[in-house]
Amino acid sequence: MRIAERIIEKEAGLQSLDEPWADTTSPSGVMIMTVFAGIAQFERSLILSRTDEGRKAAMKRGVAFGRPKKMRPDQAELARQLVSEGKSVSAVARTFNVHPATIYRCIEPK
Repeated sequence: MRIAERIIEKEAGLQSLDEPWADTTSPSGVMIMTVFAGIAQFERSLILSRTDEGRKAAMKRGVAFGRPKKMRPDQAELARQLVSEGKSVSAVARTFNVHPATIYRCIEPK
C-alpha cells in the first residue's frame, strides 16, 4: 500500500491493466483499494499476534531460540583454562576448530 500512497502524494493515479477494480483515479477504485488495504493490515496484525503467541508457548516448553552454541560449557571452560595458562587465543581456536572471536566470547565476563 505504501507504493499507492506515494503515487497519490505525487498527485498521480494507479490503474491496473488486468484488474479494473485497482484504479485509484476513480472514487470507487480508491474505496476498494482502501478496503483491501484495511483487510491486509488486519491480516498482518493477526499473523503477528499468532506468531507472538506461538513464540511464547514455545518458550514455556523450553524451546531454545537462536543459533546453537559452537562450544559446550565444558569446552568453553577448557578454552578459558588454556588461555589463562598462556596459550594464544588463535591456537585455542584452532584446537576447537572455531573462530578466535568464539574464544574471546568464552573468556570475556558476561
